[in-house]
Amino acid sequence: MHHGKHEAGHAAAATGRPESTFAAELRQTASPRTLLLIAGVLFLQIAFIFSYVGAFHSPSPHEITVSVAAGPRTGQVVAQLNGLHGRPLRASAAPTADAAKQRVVTGDSSAALVMSADSTQDTLYVAGGGGSSTVTAVEATIAQVESAQHRSAHSVDLVPLQAHDARGLTGFYVVIGWIVGGYLVAAAIGILGSPRPRGLGAAAGRLTSLLPYAVLSGLLGTLVVDQLLGALTGHFWALWGVGTLLVLASAAVTVAMEALFGIVGIGVTILVFVVLGNPSAGGAYQADVLPGFWRVIGPLIPNGAGTSAVRNIVYFGGRHLTGSLLCLVVYIAVGILGTLGATWWFNRAEPAAAPAPAEEPSS
Repeated sequence: MHHGKHEAGHAAAATGRPESTFAAELRQTASPRTLLLIAGVLFLQIAFIFSYVGAFHSPSPHEITVSVAAGPRTGQVVAQLNGLHGRPLRASAAPTADAAKQRVVTGDSSAALVMSADSTQDTLYVAGGGGSSTVTAVEATIAQVESAQHRSAHSVDLVPLQAHDARGLTGFYVVIGWIVGGYLVAAAIGILGSPRPRGLGAAAGRLTSLLPYAVLSGLLGTLVVDQLLGALTGHFWALWGVGTLLVLASAAVTVAMEALFGIVGIGVTILVFVVLGNPSAGGAYQADVLPGFWRVIGPLIPNGAGTSAVRNIVYFGGRHLTGSLLCLVVYIAVGILGTLGATWWFNRAEPAAAPAPAEEPSS
């Protein structure tokens, strides 16, 4: 029996691999490095639960923009709506009913309340393309206000969803797909090679290799939602461009995090794009109904910036894109500069390779 154990030990030594036993595996798992990695995974897991449940467990409206056209009573109605407990609405006066409706069409207001002068029946104009949770929230709030005054308002959707964009979620899902593809390809490159590029030339080459992937990924994603499924149609080139920027943003930041933190950098990107970015993106619940923390960070992360960009392109004529596109460009720039800076820092102290000795001339 002992002889067999010695032989197994000699075999493990001969192959250069440590002996795989129950006790050895437990010792490996209990090593400080492994325990630190496990603690990091546990942190991401709990952060994931907290972020998603915290964002979605109790949605409530907050300063949803509403234009009001009520004739001589407009100022009074605006003051009443802005004085509601918890500030669910942010009302502003519109000179005419047509002006109020136009603000909804352009995305400058989420809704418009046009009050009748000769009846108790009013009209609430909404934009389904801006997000179903916002529409539901503003309809419920206005219904309570109208009921208290023995009035009622029927809804008219001025910006309806495309036929195959159920609940307006297509834009959110394609954005998440592009972002996931970006950080997965960067993570795969780092795992197959080395998380930290070995020199500035290698870093530049790694970043450059992301460009054709981003262009192809943006193209294929747009083909799926437009030509293949018909979910978001009529804006092919603009969606392709946004998709390319999204993939580049998430990929470049992932490469930068790997250059800074090694393989742990993949966990950092998951924290940014999955734990924080997804619930704050305005997908199932728009920013108007999210709690304060998620409402604030949403536009500052590519998930939210991309979702807003796609909605504005498809439903609001490409208006209000500046902030979203600027966010994506900033992430790309930070990813590039972060990668180059971290690579220079970690390789700065490595000695240059010694030149090969010159050959002695033969006599």
